[in-house]
Amino acid sequence: MIDFNNATFLKLKPVDNGTYASVITPMFVGGEEIIGTYRSIRDGVVFTNKRIIAVNVQGITGSKKDFTSLPYSKIQSYSVETAGVLDLDSELEIWFSGLGKVKLEFVARANISEICRIISEQVL
Repeated sequence: MIDFNNATFLKLKPVDNGTYASVITPMFVGGEEIIGTYRSIRDGVVFTNKRIIAVNVQGITGSKKDFTSLPYSKIQSYSVETAGVLDLDSELEIWFSGLGKVKLEFVARANISEICRIISEQVL
């Protein structure tokens, strides 16, 4: 499992929803579908209608991957910091019951409002 206490997913940018589809859809439950996909240089985060899946690419070749499932039902709260004039990145902090805080950083062109809407629709 990803050590979220010592790791931050940096500079996530929106990518095509098919980017991780072939490796994560076998893990899906009935009716689960991808809503949004974001990727940094190697790692990624996939938002589905049931959970958030963090993808940690490991090794030199990147063939080994670690997947962490973060169900919306365990979210206690979240905080968002939008991009500004000098600070061009947005930050999302999510507090999960039993896990603690997960911090995600997005590039300026990522629609952070859309991400917040996705989380709110699943949590509220």
